Amino acid sequence: MKQYISILTAFSIFMIVGCQGNNLVTTELPVLKDVYKNSFMIGTALNGRQISGHDAKTLNLALQQFNTFTAENVLKWERVHPEFEEYKFDLPDRFVELGIKNNIFLVGHTLLWHNQTPDWVFEDAEGNPVTRDVLLQRLKDHIFTVVGRYKGNIKGWDVVNEAFEDDGSMRKTKWSTIIGEDYIEKAFQFAHEADPEAELYYNDFNMWKGKKQAVVNLVENFQVKGIPIHGIGMQGHWGLDYPPMDELETALQTYAATGLKIMITELDIRVLPNPDSDTGADITKDFALQAKLNPYPDALPDSMQTVLADRYAGFFKLLLKYKNSVSRVTFWGVHDGMSWCNHWPVRGRTDYPLIFDRNLQPKPAFYKIISLIE
Repeated sequence: MKQYISILTAFSIFMIVGCQGNNLVTTELPVLKDVYKNSFMIGTALNGRQISGHDAKTLNLALQQFNTFTAENVLKWERVHPEFEEYKFDLPDRFVELGIKNNIFLVGHTLLWHNQTPDWVFEDAEGNPVTRDVLLQRLKDHIFTVVGRYKGNIKGWDVVNEAFEDDGSMRKTKWSTIIGEDYIEKAFQFAHEADPEAELYYNDFNMWKGKKQAVVNLVENFQVKGIPIHGIGMQGHWGLDYPPMDELETALQTYAATGLKIMITELDIRVLPNPDSDTGADITKDFALQAKLNPYPDALPDSMQTVLADRYAGFFKLLLKYKNSVSRVTFWGVHDGMSWCNHWPVRGRTDYPLIFDRNLQPKPAFYKIISLIE
Protein backbone atom coordinates (compact mmCIF):
# COMPACT_ATOMS: atom_id res chain seq x y z
CA MET A 1 0.00 0.00 0.00
CA LYS A 2 2.96 2.34 0.50
CA GLN A 3 3.18 3.11 -3.20
CA TYR A 4 -0.18 4.87 -2.98
CA ILE A 5 0.52 7.02 0.07
CA SER A 6 2.12 9.83 -1.91
CA ILE A 7 -1.14 10.67 -3.64
CA LEU A 8 -3.26 10.86 -0.51
CA THR A 9 -2.68 14.48 0.43
CA ALA A 10 -4.34 15.60 -2.79
CA PHE A 11 -7.69 14.45 -1.50
CA SER A 12 -10.10 15.22 1.31
CA ILE A 13 -9.13 13.15 4.35
CA PHE A 14 -10.28 11.90 7.70
CA MET A 15 -7.93 10.81 10.45
CA ILE A 16 -7.43 7.35 11.92
CA VAL A 17 -5.40 7.55 15.11
CA GLY A 18 -3.81 4.59 16.90
CA CYS A 19 -0.78 3.63 18.99
CA GLN A 20 2.40 1.86 18.00
CA GLY A 21 4.63 1.28 20.99
CA ASN A 22 4.76 4.60 22.83
CA ASN A 23 4.27 6.66 19.70
CA LEU A 24 1.04 8.12 18.40
CA VAL A 25 0.43 7.05 14.81
CA THR A 26 -1.73 9.11 12.47
CA THR A 27 -2.76 7.83 9.07
CA GLU A 28 -4.36 10.02 6.42
CA LEU A 29 -7.06 8.24 4.46
CA PRO A 30 -8.66 9.59 1.29
CA VAL A 31 -12.43 9.88 1.08
CA LEU A 32 -13.95 7.95 -1.81
CA LYS A 33 -16.94 10.23 -2.33
CA ASP A 34 -14.61 13.24 -2.65
CA VAL A 35 -12.06 11.53 -4.86
CA TYR A 36 -14.81 10.47 -7.29
CA LYS A 37 -16.98 13.58 -7.01
CA ASN A 38 -16.39 14.51 -10.66
CA SER A 39 -17.07 10.97 -11.93
CA PHE A 40 -20.03 9.35 -10.18
CA MET A 41 -21.59 8.88 -6.77
CA ILE A 42 -20.02 6.25 -4.54
CA GLY A 43 -22.38 4.38 -2.24
CA THR A 44 -22.93 1.48 0.09
CA ALA A 45 -25.76 -0.62 1.46
CA LEU A 46 -26.72 -0.24 5.11
CA ASN A 47 -28.23 -3.00 7.23
CA GLY A 48 -30.53 -2.70 10.22
CA ARG A 49 -27.73 -2.59 12.80
CA GLN A 50 -26.09 0.39 11.14
CA ILE A 51 -29.37 2.19 10.53
CA SER A 52 -30.45 1.69 14.16
CA GLY A 53 -27.10 2.93 15.48
CA HIS A 54 -26.15 -0.41 17.08
CA ASP A 55 -23.11 -0.56 14.78
CA ALA A 56 -22.01 3.03 15.11
CA LYS A 57 -18.40 2.47 13.99
CA THR A 58 -19.49 1.04 10.66
CA LEU A 59 -22.07 3.78 10.22
CA ASN A 60 -19.44 6.45 10.86
CA LEU A 61 -17.16 4.92 8.25
CA ALA A 62 -20.07 4.85 5.78
CA LEU A 63 -20.86 8.50 6.45
CA GLN A 64 -17.22 9.46 5.93
CA GLN A 65 -16.70 7.55 2.69
CA PHE A 66 -20.01 7.45 0.78
CA ASN A 67 -22.57 9.95 -0.52
CA THR A 68 -25.39 7.53 -1.35
CA PHE A 69 -26.97 4.80 0.77
CA THR A 70 -29.17 1.90 -0.28
CA ALA A 71 -31.41 0.12 2.23
CA GLU A 72 -30.12 -3.46 2.10
CA ASN A 73 -33.19 -5.15 3.63
CA VAL A 74 -35.39 -2.84 5.69
CA LEU A 75 -37.54 -1.73 2.73
CA LYS A 76 -38.08 -5.19 1.28
CA TRP A 77 -41.71 -6.22 1.43
CA GLU A 78 -41.35 -8.91 4.13
CA ARG A 79 -39.66 -6.39 6.46
CA VAL A 80 -41.69 -3.24 5.90
CA HIS A 81 -45.11 -4.84 5.20
CA PRO A 82 -45.14 -8.31 6.81
CA GLU A 83 -48.91 -8.58 7.29
CA PHE A 84 -51.89 -7.29 5.34
CA GLU A 85 -52.65 -4.42 7.71
CA GLU A 86 -49.19 -4.08 9.30
CA TYR A 87 -46.37 -1.79 8.24
CA LYS A 88 -43.09 -1.52 10.13
CA PHE A 89 -41.57 1.90 9.50
CA ASP A 90 -39.23 2.28 12.46
CA LEU A 91 -35.99 1.36 10.66
CA PRO A 92 -36.98 2.88 7.29
CA ASP A 93 -37.79 6.13 9.11
CA ARG A 94 -34.32 6.11 10.71
CA PHE A 95 -32.78 5.38 7.32
CA VAL A 96 -34.46 8.46 5.89
CA GLU A 97 -33.50 10.59 8.91
CA LEU A 98 -29.85 9.63 8.28
CA GLY A 99 -30.13 10.75 4.70
CA ILE A 100 -31.76 14.06 5.49
CA LYS A 101 -29.33 14.88 8.29
CA ASN A 102 -26.21 14.05 6.28
CA ASN A 103 -27.28 15.09 2.77
CA ILE A 104 -27.11 11.52 1.48
CA PHE A 105 -28.77 10.39 -1.75
CA LEU A 106 -31.07 7.57 -0.60
CA VAL A 107 -32.13 4.57 -2.68
CA GLY A 108 -35.08 2.37 -1.73
CA HIS A 109 -34.63 -1.34 -2.40
CA THR A 110 -36.93 -2.89 -3.58
CA LEU A 111 -40.64 -2.37 -4.27
CA LEU A 112 -41.32 -5.58 -6.20
CA TRP A 113 -39.35 -8.83 -6.09
CA HIS A 114 -40.24 -12.50 -6.27
CA ASN A 115 -38.16 -13.18 -3.14
CA GLN A 116 -38.68 -11.86 0.38
CA THR A 117 -42.35 -11.20 -0.29
CA PRO A 118 -44.88 -12.71 2.20
CA ASP A 119 -47.27 -15.39 0.96
CA TRP A 120 -50.29 -13.36 2.06
CA VAL A 121 -49.63 -10.92 -0.80
CA PHE A 122 -50.63 -13.56 -3.34
CA GLU A 123 -53.35 -15.42 -1.38
CA ASP A 124 -56.92 -14.93 -0.19
CA ALA A 125 -58.18 -15.85 3.28
CA GLU A 126 -58.43 -19.53 2.29
CA GLY A 127 -54.92 -19.66 0.89
CA ASN A 128 -55.99 -19.67 -2.75
CA PRO A 129 -54.34 -17.43 -5.37
CA VAL A 130 -55.92 -14.00 -5.61
CA THR A 131 -57.13 -12.52 -8.88
CA ARG A 132 -55.21 -10.13 -11.09
CA ASP A 133 -57.27 -7.17 -9.90
CA VAL A 134 -56.76 -8.00 -6.23
CA LEU A 135 -52.99 -8.40 -6.62
CA LEU A 136 -52.71 -5.18 -8.61
CA GLN A 137 -54.60 -3.35 -5.88
CA ARG A 138 -52.32 -4.80 -3.20
CA LEU A 139 -49.26 -3.76 -5.22
CA LYS A 140 -50.64 -0.25 -5.68
CA ASP A 141 -51.53 0.10 -2.00
CA HIS A 142 -48.04 -1.07 -0.97
CA ILE A 143 -46.22 1.26 -3.35
CA PHE A 144 -48.43 4.26 -2.56
CA THR A 145 -47.97 3.69 1.18
CA VAL A 146 -44.19 3.12 1.16
CA VAL A 147 -43.13 5.50 -1.61
CA GLY A 148 -45.69 8.07 -0.52
CA ARG A 149 -44.37 8.09 3.04
CA TYR A 150 -40.87 8.96 1.83
CA LYS A 151 -41.84 11.20 -1.07
CA GLY A 152 -39.11 13.75 -1.71
CA ASN A 153 -36.65 12.08 0.67
CA ILE A 154 -35.87 8.72 -0.92
CA LYS A 155 -34.62 9.99 -4.28
CA GLY A 156 -34.42 6.70 -6.20
CA TRP A 157 -36.22 3.37 -6.12
CA ASP A 158 -35.34 -0.10 -7.37
CA VAL A 159 -38.90 -0.57 -8.54
CA VAL A 160 -38.63 -4.10 -9.94
CA ASN A 161 -35.84 -6.54 -9.12
CA GLU A 162 -34.72 -9.59 -11.12
CA ALA A 163 -37.65 -10.07 -13.49
CA PHE A 164 -35.71 -11.90 -16.23
CA GLU A 165 -33.92 -15.23 -16.50
CA ASP A 166 -30.38 -15.31 -17.88
CA ASP A 167 -31.68 -16.30 -21.34
CA GLY A 168 -33.85 -13.17 -21.46
CA SER A 169 -37.17 -14.90 -20.84
CA MET A 170 -39.61 -13.54 -18.28
CA ARG A 171 -39.04 -15.14 -14.90
CA LYS A 172 -42.03 -17.28 -13.88
CA THR A 173 -43.18 -15.87 -10.56
CA LYS A 174 -46.47 -15.32 -8.79
CA TRP A 175 -46.34 -11.74 -10.04
CA SER A 176 -46.12 -12.74 -13.70
CA THR A 177 -48.50 -15.70 -13.34
CA ILE A 178 -51.32 -13.83 -11.60
CA ILE A 179 -51.02 -10.37 -13.15
CA GLY A 180 -49.32 -11.10 -16.47
CA GLU A 181 -46.20 -9.65 -18.06
CA ASP A 182 -47.47 -6.09 -17.67
CA TYR A 183 -46.90 -6.28 -13.91
CA ILE A 184 -43.55 -4.53 -14.41
CA GLU A 185 -44.98 -1.48 -16.11
CA LYS A 186 -47.81 -1.34 -13.56
CA ALA A 187 -45.24 -1.18 -10.76
CA PHE A 188 -43.42 1.70 -12.47
CA GLN A 189 -46.68 3.55 -13.09
CA PHE A 190 -47.71 3.22 -9.43
CA ALA A 191 -44.27 4.36 -8.22
CA HIS A 192 -44.35 7.43 -10.47
CA GLU A 193 -47.83 8.34 -9.30
CA ALA A 194 -46.73 7.99 -5.68
CA ASP A 195 -43.70 10.29 -6.16
CA PRO A 196 -43.44 11.98 -9.58
CA GLU A 197 -39.97 13.39 -8.74
CA ALA A 198 -38.31 10.12 -7.74
CA GLU A 199 -35.91 8.28 -10.05
CA LEU A 200 -37.15 4.81 -10.94
CA TYR A 201 -34.83 1.91 -11.76
CA TYR A 202 -34.95 -1.62 -13.09
CA ASN A 203 -32.39 -3.78 -11.23
CA ASP A 204 -31.00 -7.24 -12.06
CA PHE A 205 -27.95 -9.52 -11.89
CA ASN A 206 -25.93 -10.99 -14.79
CA MET A 207 -26.85 -7.93 -16.82
CA TRP A 208 -23.81 -8.49 -19.01
CA LYS A 209 -25.20 -11.82 -20.28
CA GLY A 210 -28.25 -13.06 -22.16
CA LYS A 211 -30.87 -10.87 -20.49
CA LYS A 212 -29.27 -7.71 -21.90
CA GLN A 213 -31.59 -7.45 -24.91
CA ALA A 214 -34.66 -8.21 -22.79
CA VAL A 215 -33.86 -5.24 -20.56
CA VAL A 216 -33.29 -2.97 -23.56
CA ASN A 217 -36.62 -4.11 -25.03
CA LEU A 218 -38.31 -3.33 -21.72
CA VAL A 219 -36.82 0.16 -21.64
CA GLU A 220 -37.69 0.91 -25.25
CA ASN A 221 -41.26 -0.31 -24.71
CA PHE A 222 -41.56 1.99 -21.69
CA GLN A 223 -40.20 4.91 -23.68
CA VAL A 224 -42.72 4.36 -26.50
CA LYS A 225 -45.59 4.16 -24.00
CA GLY A 226 -44.38 7.11 -21.95
CA ILE A 227 -43.89 5.04 -18.79
CA PRO A 228 -41.26 6.72 -16.57
CA ILE A 229 -38.00 4.84 -16.10
CA HIS A 230 -34.78 6.65 -15.29
CA GLY A 231 -32.05 4.10 -14.72
CA ILE A 232 -30.74 0.59 -15.21
CA GLY A 233 -29.21 -1.09 -12.18
CA MET A 234 -26.51 -3.65 -12.93
CA GLN A 235 -25.95 -5.75 -9.84
CA GLY A 236 -22.19 -6.05 -9.50
CA HIS A 237 -22.04 -9.46 -7.85
CA TRP A 238 -18.89 -10.33 -9.74
CA GLY A 239 -15.87 -12.57 -9.32
CA LEU A 240 -12.17 -12.71 -10.05
CA ASP A 241 -12.81 -14.32 -13.45
CA TYR A 242 -16.24 -12.99 -14.43
CA PRO A 243 -17.64 -11.02 -16.12
CA PRO A 244 -15.15 -10.76 -18.99
CA MET A 245 -14.20 -7.12 -19.40
CA ASP A 246 -15.11 -7.03 -23.09
CA GLU A 247 -18.59 -8.40 -22.39
CA LEU A 248 -19.11 -5.96 -19.55
CA GLU A 249 -18.06 -3.10 -21.81
CA THR A 250 -20.49 -4.25 -24.51
CA ALA A 251 -23.25 -4.21 -21.90
CA LEU A 252 -22.31 -0.70 -20.77
CA GLN A 253 -22.37 0.49 -24.38
CA THR A 254 -25.75 -1.16 -24.95
CA TYR A 255 -27.39 0.36 -21.88
CA ALA A 256 -25.81 3.76 -22.47
CA ALA A 257 -27.46 3.83 -25.89
CA THR A 258 -30.91 3.85 -24.23
CA GLY A 259 -30.14 7.27 -22.77
CA LEU A 260 -30.85 6.09 -19.23
CA LYS A 261 -28.51 6.35 -16.26
CA ILE A 262 -26.47 3.25 -15.50
CA MET A 263 -25.81 2.22 -11.92
CA ILE A 264 -23.62 -0.54 -10.52
CA THR A 265 -25.94 -1.30 -7.65
CA GLU A 266 -24.61 -4.17 -5.54
CA LEU A 267 -20.87 -4.33 -6.04
CA ASP A 268 -18.79 -7.06 -4.43
CA ILE A 269 -16.08 -9.32 -5.85
CA ARG A 270 -16.01 -12.89 -4.58
CA VAL A 271 -12.56 -14.34 -4.08
CA LEU A 272 -13.79 -17.79 -3.04
CA PRO A 273 -14.40 -20.64 -5.49
CA ASN A 274 -17.91 -21.09 -6.89
CA PRO A 275 -19.50 -24.43 -5.98
CA ASP A 276 -21.03 -24.54 -9.48
CA SER A 277 -20.73 -22.68 -12.77
CA ASP A 278 -23.51 -20.18 -12.02
CA THR A 279 -22.49 -16.51 -11.86
CA GLY A 280 -25.89 -15.29 -10.75
CA ALA A 281 -27.34 -14.21 -7.41
CA ASP A 282 -30.19 -16.64 -6.73
CA ILE A 283 -30.53 -16.42 -2.95
CA THR A 284 -32.22 -19.83 -2.72
CA LYS A 285 -28.95 -21.65 -3.50
CA ASP A 286 -27.46 -23.37 -0.44
CA PHE A 287 -24.38 -25.61 -0.66
CA ALA A 288 -22.79 -27.55 2.18
CA LEU A 289 -19.66 -26.05 3.72
CA GLN A 290 -16.48 -27.80 2.55
CA ALA A 291 -12.85 -26.94 3.18
CA LYS A 292 -12.10 -26.63 -0.53
CA LEU A 293 -14.85 -23.99 -0.82
CA ASN A 294 -13.49 -22.01 2.15
CA PRO A 295 -9.74 -21.77 1.44
CA TYR A 296 -9.04 -18.64 3.54
CA PRO A 297 -10.87 -19.13 6.86
CA ASP A 298 -8.45 -16.98 8.87
CA ALA A 299 -7.21 -14.25 6.52
CA LEU A 300 -6.79 -13.40 2.86
CA PRO A 301 -3.16 -13.87 1.78
CA ASP A 302 -1.29 -10.83 0.50
CA SER A 303 -1.04 -12.41 -2.93
CA MET A 304 -4.83 -12.64 -3.14
CA GLN A 305 -5.23 -9.10 -1.81
CA THR A 306 -3.20 -8.00 -4.83
CA VAL A 307 -5.37 -10.03 -7.19
CA LEU A 308 -8.53 -8.55 -5.68
CA ALA A 309 -7.11 -5.01 -5.88
CA ASP A 310 -6.20 -5.43 -9.54
CA ARG A 311 -9.66 -6.78 -10.31
CA TYR A 312 -11.34 -3.81 -8.65
CA ALA A 313 -9.02 -1.46 -10.54
CA GLY A 314 -9.96 -3.10 -13.82
CA PHE A 315 -13.66 -2.61 -13.18
CA PHE A 316 -13.26 0.99 -12.06
CA LYS A 317 -11.10 1.85 -15.07
CA LEU A 318 -13.91 0.64 -17.29
CA LEU A 319 -16.58 2.47 -15.33
CA LEU A 320 -14.57 5.69 -15.50
CA LYS A 321 -14.46 5.30 -19.27
CA TYR A 322 -18.27 5.46 -19.23
CA LYS A 323 -18.66 8.04 -16.46
CA ASN A 324 -20.92 10.15 -18.66
CA SER A 325 -23.48 7.34 -18.42
CA VAL A 326 -22.61 5.75 -15.06
CA SER A 327 -24.18 7.82 -12.29
CA ARG A 328 -23.54 5.65 -9.24
CA VAL A 329 -21.43 2.75 -7.96
CA THR A 330 -22.78 1.17 -4.76
CA PHE A 331 -20.85 -1.44 -2.78
CA TRP A 332 -23.11 -4.11 -1.28
CA GLY A 333 -21.94 -3.57 2.26
CA VAL A 334 -19.40 -1.43 4.08
CA HIS A 335 -16.89 -4.11 5.12
CA ASP A 336 -16.17 -7.81 4.61
CA GLY A 337 -17.79 -8.87 7.86
CA MET A 338 -21.25 -7.68 6.85
CA SER A 339 -21.22 -9.07 3.30
CA TRP A 340 -23.85 -11.58 2.24
CA CYS A 341 -21.04 -13.44 0.40
CA ASN A 342 -20.04 -14.98 3.75
CA HIS A 343 -23.29 -16.93 3.74
CA TRP A 344 -24.15 -17.39 0.07
CA PRO A 345 -24.13 -19.72 -1.72
CA VAL A 346 -22.22 -21.63 0.99
CA ARG A 347 -23.29 -20.77 4.52
CA GLY A 348 -20.48 -20.25 7.01
CA ARG A 349 -17.66 -19.27 4.65
CA THR A 350 -15.26 -16.40 5.21
CA ASP A 351 -15.21 -14.16 2.17
CA TYR A 352 -13.36 -10.92 1.43
CA PRO A 353 -15.36 -9.21 -1.33
CA LEU A 354 -15.29 -5.54 -0.29
CA ILE A 355 -12.69 -2.78 0.05
CA PHE A 356 -12.72 -2.51 3.85
CA ASP A 357 -11.81 -5.48 6.06
CA ARG A 358 -13.56 -6.77 9.16
CA ASN A 359 -11.67 -4.28 11.31
CA LEU A 360 -12.93 -1.40 9.14
CA GLN A 361 -9.45 -0.91 7.69
CA PRO A 362 -8.92 -0.10 4.01
CA LYS A 363 -7.61 -2.97 1.91
CA PRO A 364 -5.18 -2.69 -1.02
CA ALA A 365 -8.24 -2.60 -3.29
CA PHE A 366 -9.29 0.67 -1.68
CA TYR A 367 -5.97 2.32 -2.46
CA LYS A 368 -5.91 0.89 -5.97
CA ILE A 369 -9.30 2.47 -6.71
CA ILE A 370 -8.10 5.77 -5.29
CA SER A 371 -4.96 5.70 -7.41
CA LEU A 372 -7.00 5.72 -10.63
CA ILE A 373 -8.00 9.37 -10.06
CA GLU A 374 -5.09 11.75 -10.59
